[in-house]
Amino acid sequence: MVFEDRHPDDLAFPRQTARTQGFSLGQPRDLVVSPDGSRVAFLRSKAADDPVTCLWILDVDVDGAERCVVDPRDGDGATGAEMTPAERARRERLRERAEGITAFTADRDLTAACFLVAGRLHVVDLATGALTELATAGTPDAPTLSPDGLSVAYVIDGALIVRALDGPERTLAAADDPDVSFGLAEFAASEEMRRHEGFWWSPDGARIAVCRVDEGPVRTWWLSEPTDPGAHPRPMRYPQAGTPNAIVTLWLLDVTDGSRVEVVWDRGGFEYLARVVWAPNAPLTILVQARDQRTTRILEVAEATGATSLVLEDHDDVWLELLEGSPGRLADGSLVSTVDADDARRVRIGTTIVTPPDVHVEELVGIDGDGVWFSATEGDPREIHLYRVGSGADPRPVAPEPGIQTGVVGGGTVVMRSYGAEDQHPRTVVLHEGIEHQVLAHVEEPVVDPRPALALLGPRELPAALVLPQGREPDEPVPVLLSPYGGPHFRLVVRWRGAYRTDQYFADRLGAAVLVIDGRGMPGRSVSWEHAVQGDFSLTLDDQIEGLASAAERWPFLDLSRVAIRGWSFGGMLSAMAVLKRPDVFHAAVAGAPVGDQRLYDTHYTERYLGDPNADPEPYARSSPITYVAGADPVRPLLLIHGFADDNVFAANTLQLSAALFARGYPHDLVLLPNASHMGGSADLVVARHLAELDFLRRALGLAEPGA
Repeated sequence: MVFEDRHPDDLAFPRQTARTQGFSLGQPRDLVVSPDGSRVAFLRSKAADDPVTCLWILDVDVDGAERCVVDPRDGDGATGAEMTPAERARRERLRERAEGITAFTADRDLTAACFLVAGRLHVVDLATGALTELATAGTPDAPTLSPDGLSVAYVIDGALIVRALDGPERTLAAADDPDVSFGLAEFAASEEMRRHEGFWWSPDGARIAVCRVDEGPVRTWWLSEPTDPGAHPRPMRYPQAGTPNAIVTLWLLDVTDGSRVEVVWDRGGFEYLARVVWAPNAPLTILVQARDQRTTRILEVAEATGATSLVLEDHDDVWLELLEGSPGRLADGSLVSTVDADDARRVRIGTTIVTPPDVHVEELVGIDGDGVWFSATEGDPREIHLYRVGSGADPRPVAPEPGIQTGVVGGGTVVMRSYGAEDQHPRTVVLHEGIEHQVLAHVEEPVVDPRPALALLGPRELPAALVLPQGREPDEPVPVLLSPYGGPHFRLVVRWRGAYRTDQYFADRLGAAVLVIDGRGMPGRSVSWEHAVQGDFSLTLDDQIEGLASAAERWPFLDLSRVAIRGWSFGGMLSAMAVLKRPDVFHAAVAGAPVGDQRLYDTHYTERYLGDPNADPEPYARSSPITYVAGADPVRPLLLIHGFADDNVFAANTLQLSAALFARGYPHDLVLLPNASHMGGSADLVVARHLAELDFLRRALGLAEPGA
């Protein structure tokens, strides 16, 4: 795309962001540690602007030497994805934009791995690099190696297939009903529960536990591409809030003879299958959740009969959060899980809580022998550290320096992903027997230099970051651009410079102060802080206003007569609500991919916070921007942006909001992106979207182009 009339500084950062896919290319990812700690497998592309990911091995015992095991460009060079509907859905749920090897699974000892390239199934010997392509009867999804590495299971057209590496395909489970599939996670599990798997091998490889998903009760929605009038709309089963979910059951299949047993639990009371764990030295274990998400049960399965027995039940009158990695098992089979107690999320081994209430757990990242590794905050929600608990010792952070850390573990080796407070890029460090190896990353230095000023604002001590033009306090008043996400599950205010690149771009090119505020509902502080948004998302707007007023007291150069707000997804919803509900505070807004009407979002997310819309529609009304259109004063500029291919927040949200604004006589700008999903579109559209926002905000706030 050519923008001949643009200032070069308007273009430099958007083009760099598009070229590097948000600085994610060239970074190691999807790291797996062998049980003996001697090897680490991971994905990485070979340059900061190379979209093709390769499979690598780091040999810990050989001074951290790295080997590229598979470069998908070798051979016939085909790297682009031949996407089935399931693969397209997987990429959307995981926000996957790369090409090449975008996922892999390995055997128990990390000696072999399987993966797809351009829709074709491959298995590689991780020691020798010997590569084998396995012919399949169709395009496979979700290939998974058996623990012994001798067989692979995958899904073709909703049927679960298994084969020995040197044998023929065998169908273990299939259905004649087109609404029924085996072995794939349904939308609610993959998007909201963070359960992306639909089947699991037993530790001895003799059985497979597989989900049977019946989407017959789920409403069919349609994704169309109006820029191509000849394209057929694409159907999708979307569990709209207040409507039926998919019927998910779990079956145990014998790999040898195909015999099957259904796992039985109270599906009427617990319709969500949230977690499945099949670890050595322990029974098959599942975590099920009630539709209202206030009660969960951890159940053990009798493999011969499918009967389940209750191990633990947890209840909260508001809701219970599902954490990644929980439940799990220690080497001796002891159950590891998390529990909300003393207003904190804590680690529990068996029924004993083993972490203190001032350590708020966010994720169980791994279990290594008798140790549980987890990420958590301790006092400051802007920092996340990696901890270990076990052997009777109190948890201590592995790396206490300011920033964000998480990781993976195995065999005494820790692979830590560290986002240092003063760093622009994350570092991946392998810690083994007191020796540190750094995994190579190919990066470009950003053309912006973010220097955020962090603060706690107002009586609620709202975490905030202020980003100034060129990082310097101005001599005269400057306009303010709020840049929130503002919703549950995702914080923006962290002690890591790299988090503020886009904010620095807008600050530099607008000549405005960009203010980022995390309010109630954000993770990392306390359970009650997260629960505060129950029944009313609009109070997240109150927190933005409170933070803005406090910021103006702290930094008097903030001009409250010129305040704009921009955001995407929940942040887009918040931005639209800001100018419609509080035009006395906000003078312009950019709303990207907003949920305009909460009734158009999914069951598991929306009902967790707003309840059942059939029983009480009021929380949905007060939490939806479209509600405030009727009483809005049509004087505040509003830009709506949405992609037609968005299968998470459907474009109907923005189109219905735009129609309501039009009927109200509220002038607004509308940008609809062809072939763009919730995570964005092509590189050209990434650049164009930055420029559209920049130009709109300059017009709305009466700002000149810096350096023009």
